[in-house]
Amino acid sequence: MAYKFIRNLRIKEIIRFVITGGLSFLVDYGVMVQLTDRFGLYYLLSSGISFSVSVIINYYICLKWVFIRVKKQTLKSAFIFISTSLIGLFLNQFFMWFFVETIMIYYKFAKIIATLLVMIWNYFTKRKAVMT
Repeated sequence: MAYKFIRNLRIKEIIRFVITGGLSFLVDYGVMVQLTDRFGLYYLLSSGISFSVSVIINYYICLKWVFIRVKKQTLKSAFIFISTSLIGLFLNQFFMWFFVETIMIYYKFAKIIATLLVMIWNYFTKRKAVMT
């Protein structure tokens, strides 16, 4: 019985994480496109900025809505969250560069692929960070 309850909570948590990730992606993608297309910033610079903005929004939503069993955020868990976000930023930038410069995929499509790859990293590391 307890296993079923915990499993149900985890499924709800994953659904909330996916919704939050979708909202974060819309922010990330929208800011990147605006900075690149409207303001003429280099795609890797705009991608780094947009990723950082979305991480801040994602962090807040994860604490308030996704990982609802978290009662208090500690300095240790905040440090882990920030550290994993920096690694996520590095992965995002690497994938963006790789897909655009090496495989020659248009930057808007490359962002979608990079986001999907980084999302896998984010779920497991963010969950560990806020549950610490």
